[in-house]
Amino acid sequence: MPIAAMAALALGLGMKHHILSCIIVVSLVVSGAVRAEPRDELSSLLAQLKQADDSNWQVLEREIETRWSHSGSDAMDLLLQRGRQALERDDVEAALDHLSALTDHAPNFAEGWHARATAQFVAGRLGVALDDLAHALSLEPRHFGAIEGLGVILEELGDPRRALFAYQQVLAIHPQSPDVKEAVARLRAALSTDL
Repeated sequence: MPIAAMAALALGLGMKHHILSCIIVVSLVVSGAVRAEPRDELSSLLAQLKQADDSNWQVLEREIETRWSHSGSDAMDLLLQRGRQALERDDVEAALDHLSALTDHAPNFAEGWHARATAQFVAGRLGVALDDLAHALSLEPRHFGAIEGLGVILEELGDPRRALFAYQQVLAIHPQSPDVKEAVARLRAALSTDL
């Protein structure tokens, strides 16, 4: 079953199924069992990020995030920018207005769903945030920011084992991510004391 179909199937199910669908999609892509569609330069940048060291990972990360932030439409990019700016001002409702308009008008733009998931999380709407992350990952399964968001939500929901798994999947794509490395170390320590 194609990645997008698996994630879309889970969208109609409950929150636990959203979590499972996100984890399944991500683990299949990271393991190589299912390959994300090649996107030429983006695929090359992600391959370089996987091999990056302290001297170049930040430049590669920024370039990938910049590419993910371009929808191909100036109007949609403006909605993304306004949504992000509203979030920076702590105006969550304005952010949700802009980002919901973005996902309505550009439903195939993964970064729109990821950005709206962030706003939903800030608003405390974890179920909707998971739904948005499932959309983002169905469109771009290599989106390390969306996978990290999944880990954050799983931690918030009190599921450290699945959160750790999500974070480990981020590191398979982006091994230099300092926040994720810290989260993995923290969760491993916490889980080892629970044994």
